[in-house]
Amino acid sequence: MYGIEFRNVSKRYGKAPDAPLVVDNLSFGVPKGTLTTLLGPSGCGKTTTLRLIAGLESPTHGRVFIDGVDVTALGPAQRNVSLVFQSYALFPHMKVIENVCYGLRMSGQSVQQAREKAALMLETVGLRGLDDRMPSELSGGQQQRVALARALALEPAVLLFDEPLSNLDARLRRSMREEIRALQQRLGLTVAYVTHDQSEALAVSDQIIVMDQGVIAQSGTPRQLYEAPTSEFVAGFMGEAMLFDAVCDDDGRVRLGTLSVATPQPLSPGPVKVAVRPEAWVIGPAAHTGLPAHVIKQTYVGPVMEYTLGSLLGEIFVVSADVKQPLGCGAPVSLSLADHGVSVVSQRVSVFNQSSSS
Repeated sequence: MYGIEFRNVSKRYGKAPDAPLVVDNLSFGVPKGTLTTLLGPSGCGKTTTLRLIAGLESPTHGRVFIDGVDVTALGPAQRNVSLVFQSYALFPHMKVIENVCYGLRMSGQSVQQAREKAALMLETVGLRGLDDRMPSELSGGQQQRVALARALALEPAVLLFDEPLSNLDARLRRSMREEIRALQQRLGLTVAYVTHDQSEALAVSDQIIVMDQGVIAQSGTPRQLYEAPTSEFVAGFMGEAMLFDAVCDDDGRVRLGTLSVATPQPLSPGPVKVAVRPEAWVIGPAAHTGLPAHVIKQTYVGPVMEYTLGSLLGEIFVVSADVKQPLGCGAPVSLSLADHGVSVVSQRVSVFNQSSSS
């Protein structure tokens, strides 16, 4: 059974036939006990989709199901969902324990029942002993955990996250996403998670739904979307893949400059696009084989070197783990392709991955 299911859901803002169509005929399912991320650029419809799940918006067409029950006509309070906002939405005049108790008290629990449940939830998210603190006395990560404890206390069928980590610094974001994922797996929660951050989506998700202009561009596991994108948009959005014009010959080989890219199944002859991730380029000494190139710019960023290389294909962005022997500007090199991170995007057929993994 799906924890969340959309069947042909559309949303227009306005009653006119030409009113903006923000969500266009979406159909997808989130299996119970899993985490699905809605990923995409600003304005793609992901937050509206989350609000449709929560009942904060009503669909213009289609139906929404939670745990197999049609909730399309139900309001937020009747759907058994909890939403964790980007801003945390804590009550600044209430202590931590009171913030977590609030929803429980509104649902009719006694003060003692609510406080016991709230204390348990605070311990679950690692905030034991902070019951009497005020939100202003907590760090950003601690405030996020209070918001999470408040949502979990209601034991929702579905937990929703709307850009929950965007207000945190990079190190705390990484720590909190690991905590959210571990908690989701330990408690078997059904979660819909909205973000525009690709690395965040890759780290926390069982399933990723990439949205573009109100429709689903592609859905699948993190590995499928990163290694086998099915469109130029997804290839470019998931990570830093560069797209190159290439040609599929009559023999089925894809020619990328002087390089050849194998495909797992035949393509029709003609123009294609090849998406190559920065880590898929292999830098070697200048040679008669491979793609000739030269270093235009090099940057040391700690664990890797970042290079901009000039070639017959134009400028290419490459990362290399060899930080001990950096290449100088102007150095001639030869480029080849690894067996991962390379996708062939046919303008007429589909996208295929050079790697056999999925």
